[in-house]
Amino acid sequence: MRALARPRAAPVLAAVLVAFAVAGPSSAAPPDTLLPAARAIAREHPGMWTQAAVARGERTIVIGRSTRQVAEIAAVADRAGRTVARVWGPVDAVVLVPGTEAQAAELAAPAHVEGFAAFAGVGRVIVDPSGFGRLSETGRQVVLTHELTHVATGAALTGDMPAWLVEGFADYVGYLDAPLSVRAVAAELAEEVRAGSPPRELPGRARFQAGSARLAQAYEEAWLACRYIAERFGEHALVNLYRAALRSGVTAALEDTLGMTLPALTEAWRGYVVRQLGPAAAS
Repeated sequence: MRALARPRAAPVLAAVLVAFAVAGPSSAAPPDTLLPAARAIAREHPGMWTQAAVARGERTIVIGRSTRQVAEIAAVADRAGRTVARVWGPVDAVVLVPGTEAQAAELAAPAHVEGFAAFAGVGRVIVDPSGFGRLSETGRQVVLTHELTHVATGAALTGDMPAWLVEGFADYVGYLDAPLSVRAVAAELAEEVRAGSPPRELPGRARFQAGSARLAQAYEEAWLACRYIAERFGEHALVNLYRAALRSGVTAALEDTLGMTLPALTEAWRGYVVRQLGPAAAS
């Protein structure tokens, strides 16, 4: 993902500056360092947050349009944050919930977020109210956990990381606590595999762009790649792979942490996808 644009700061409403407890804060208030970050982020689009409601989560501050909305999303963020902390480490974030899809696009610019329910930037998550609102309870949990994983790993600042690892790892964490089968999560990819067209290569960055013809399959392929690594080598090895890739690139990281080359991983992943989604898996 790309870092968010940083418009010139402007005066912000006093309500957004001081009313960070109006929606009933959690028993564990977010870190003190998060309040200045929330103020700075709100200043970037001050007119958008007129009469904003604010809720404090355990490690998040949620700014949105209604008290009920931000309180509900703060509760989802609390659960998501605990999952991220269990796998990667604690994550602090400001969650922005604008009133319209157009405002969500403005907040995320220059990134294109059409078709996405939420988007992660530097220290923040932007929620598209229409897309997020159409999700089930489980879907909201998965999406917010996915995006908070991106915040924790600094995905908006690491454009040279392979997209399959960035998105696959976020989905791996996102789906950890979801009561969903592999075939339910990867339904679109499963159709292709059953039709005799399994994936041939790990998805590249272009496949994850808004409007991509196989966007759903790209996420599913990436998720299964990280799930395969966690199942074969352990979750700790998957985390170590990601951290090593941040330092030295994915080729060296694969060899250092898993003892594999990228072609070897690709071949093993392709077999795993067929085993998980092919006709034999359904019988």
